[in-house]
Amino acid sequence: MGLLAVNRIYAAITALVLAFVMLPLGAVIWVSFFANRILSFPATGYTLDWYVRAWQLDSFRNGFITSVETALVAVALSLALGVPASLALVRYRFPGRDAIQTLLLSPMVVPGIVGGAALFMAFIELEILLDVDISGTLPGLFVAHGLIALPWTVRLVTASLVGMSPSDEEAAQSLGAGRLTTFFRVTLPIIKPGIVAAALFSFVISFIDLEKSIFLVGPGRTTLQIALVSYLEWNLDSTVAAVATVQILIIGVLLLVSDRYARLSRAF
Repeated sequence: MGLLAVNRIYAAITALVLAFVMLPLGAVIWVSFFANRILSFPATGYTLDWYVRAWQLDSFRNGFITSVETALVAVALSLALGVPASLALVRYRFPGRDAIQTLLLSPMVVPGIVGGAALFMAFIELEILLDVDISGTLPGLFVAHGLIALPWTVRLVTASLVGMSPSDEEAAQSLGAGRLTTFFRVTLPIIKPGIVAAALFSFVISFIDLEKSIFLVGPGRTTLQIALVSYLEWNLDSTVAAVATVQILIIGVLLLVSDRYARLSRAF
C-alpha cells in the first residue's frame, strides 16, 4: 500500500471521528430551531421563539448572570494564585515541590461529584469551626469555582514558563533590574499568551460546571447548568436546546481564542 493510500485512509478515519464527535452538537443546534411545542421528529417548522423564551424565563436569565459572575471571579482567583504558584514550581527547587504540584493539579483528576461533595463537607466543618456561613453562600461558591479553575491555570502558565528561556530574565537582572521589575517588564510580556489562555479556559471550566455548583449554590440562587437540569425535569421542548446552543457558541469561541494564544494541545 502506497503512502498516498495510507494518507487517504488516515484522513477518512479522522473525518469520521470528527463527524461522530460533532454530530450530537449539530443535532442540538438543529433541534433548537424546531417549532414543535413538544420535542419530536420531524420538525413541523422552524422558529427563533425558543431563544426568546429562554431569556424570558427567570431561572435561565438569572442562572446565566450568576454563572458569568462566578466564572469571572473564578478567573481572578485562579490567576492570583496560579501565576505565583507556577513561577515557584518552574523557577525554584525546594522540598515538597512535586507534592505541591500534584496537589494543585489534583482537581483535574478528581470526579466532579466527588469534588463537590468533598467541598461541601469541608465547608460544613469550617462553618462549625469558625461559626461563619460558607456553604450555600455566594463567596463559598466563588471559592469553590476558583479551586476548579486553579489547576488549569497552573497547567497553562507552567507550560508557558517552561518554554521561556531563563536567559531573558538573567539578562535583565544583569543590567540592574530587580525581581519585580524583571517579572513585569520581561517575564509577564513573554508568558502573557499563556495567562490569557488560562483566563479564558478557566472561565469555560467554571461556566460549564454542574457537579460542584449543585452542592454549593444557596437557596434562591441558581447557575445556568442547574437551571437546565431543573427545567428538563418537567419540560420537553426546544428551550433547553436553545440554551445549549448559546453555550456551545460561547464556549467554542473562547476555546478558539484560547488556542490562538497558547496551543492547548501542548499543555495536556
